[in-house]
Formats: sequence, structure tokens, C-alpha cells
Amino acid sequence: MKRALITGITGQDGSYLAEQLLDKGYEVHGIIRRSSSFNTERIDPLYRDLHEQDVKLFLHHGDLSDSSRLVRLLYELQPDEIYHLGAQSHVRVSFDVPEYTADVTGMGTLRLLEAMRDAGVSPRFYQASSSEMFGATPPPQDEGTPFHPRSPYAVAKVMAYWATVNYRESYGLFACNGILFNHESPRRGETFVTRKITRALARIQAGLQEKLFLGNLDARRDWGYAPDYTDAMWRMLQADEAGDYVVATGEMHSVREFLEEAGSHLGLDWESVVEFDQRYLRPAEVDALQGDPTKAREKLGWTPTVTFRELVRIMVDADVKALEDELAGRNVRL
Repeated sequence: MKRALITGITGQDGSYLAEQLLDKGYEVHGIIRRSSSFNTERIDPLYRDLHEQDVKLFLHHGDLSDSSRLVRLLYELQPDEIYHLGAQSHVRVSFDVPEYTADVTGMGTLRLLEAMRDAGVSPRFYQASSSEMFGATPPPQDEGTPFHPRSPYAVAKVMAYWATVNYRESYGLFACNGILFNHESPRRGETFVTRKITRALARIQAGLQEKLFLGNLDARRDWGYAPDYTDAMWRMLQADEAGDYVVATGEMHSVREFLEEAGSHLGLDWESVVEFDQRYLRPAEVDALQGDPTKAREKLGWTPTVTFRELVRIMVDADVKALEDELAGRNVRL
């Protein structure tokens, strides 16, 4: 039985990845931050009481700012694979908390890599890199495209990317960067633009909300389905050689197109309910991101399974159903 450790297990990607690894027979360990309230909703359906038999999911308190805890966990767990997904991952928020973002997203990766050396373990390592690293570089973008980050988040991710490459080249670690373009799902956080749109339009249709305030509608992104992308993470760590891969659909759509598709699916005139709010603009915008996933397709056998239109409809339908369950007093599980 392989043993995997996931940072960021309670996030969108972490929850899908944990599901997939458990289905493959892995023993899965996740690092969670201590909080006075539970923040494990996305993985609650996977969790079983430790007193039961054949438990394969275990959670451990820790933090990417605490190097001694990381060393201790790696020494105790001896994982075969590490999937490093934990970060301060909201681009707009990174402008408000740049130092914190750099510490957790950038230095957190360095601490984890160094913890592997200090603990004397050599698991296969996946680093969650981001298309935001390309920033102002014109699309399409592939593994050879120069980085031009346009946010503190992207700057921190560039540091994490090169730290991963450096430790691979310096210490012979099996370490991979997955340069994932935007990937969404019903489990996406409610402050991210795609989920903000689908949740708000569902509430507007139900008469519970009047307006949706957004920033730049002309930003164009390469949007895919999160479970497809977590499958790509796993494939990277099963390859014969470590490498860096762009994971994307190869298509680009604007925020406006996302609104149009979501509104059309609901039969809603989105233009009558959406208003501009400059507070949602970034100090430095990223206009267009479009990935070229040729390497992932050829070397990993990976291809996306969900189209842009299907993705929007999956998210809209999930938020409509979640709202119906909420109003009926039923438990909501996305």
C-alpha cells in the first residue's frame, strides 16, 4: 500500500486528489491547520472514525510556516509521495497580504523540500505551480514560456517552482512541477470568480439576491475541471522521470463568456444583474492565459474530459441543488 501526504487536503484540489488516491488503494495523510471551527467540509464524506477498521485517511495538525513540525511529520510518516497543494492561493488577496503570501506559498515550499532532506526521506514530490506565473507573457504558454508574474501570489509561485527544480537538480529528488491553468468545480471557494458567478446567479434566480458585483469581465482564462487536473498530478509522480508539465485544455474563454454560459443555462439575463466594482480589480492585471498541454498528453497520456460548457453547467447545477437543499433544511455536500 502506497502512502501519500497531501498539504492543502481540505481545499478543492486536495479533496478530489484524496478521493482518487483512496480509490487507488493508497493510505492518505493530510496536513490541516488548527482552527477553533471545523474547516474540513470538502473531505468530511471521506473521513472515518479512527477506531474503525481499515481506516486509510489520517489528518495531522501542521503549518507550512513551522519547519520543525514538517520534519517531524515526514520522519514519522515516511510517505512514498508528497502532493504539495497548500498555499495562500487567492491572487487578489495576495496584494493585500503579500508578506504572508510569500511566506506560506514561497517559503512554505522551501521548508517542505528542506524537511525532506532533514528527515532523511526521499518521496516523489509534486509542487502545485500555477499559470499565474506566466502573467504578462502572451499566450499560448507551455513549459518553455518565460515567466512574468503580475501578483505577489505569482511571484511566490515562481520561487516555489524554481526551488523545486533546484532541489531536483541539486539533490536528485524526484520532484515535479505541475503548471496548472485555472481549474474549477462545485468545490471551488466562493470568493473565486467562477464559483462567485454560479452561486450568485443561482441565488438571483431564486429571488434571494439582487446584484452580482464583479471586476474585469474581459480577462481570458483556460478553464478546466478540477478532478481532471488532480489526475494529472498523480500521473506525474508515476512517470519514469521527474519533469515539469503544463496542465490545461488549450482553450481560452473570458469571464464574460462564463457569465453568458451560466446565464443561458439558467434562462437568466445576466447583464441586468451584474454591476462593475473597481475594488475587484487587481493592481496589475493578467489579461490572457492559455496553456499548451502537448507534453502532458504525449508523456503522461493525460487529456481533459470536461469541456468549458460542461464545466459551467456542472457548477451551475451544483449551486442550484445546494441552494434547494439549504432552503429545504437538508445537509449540503458538494
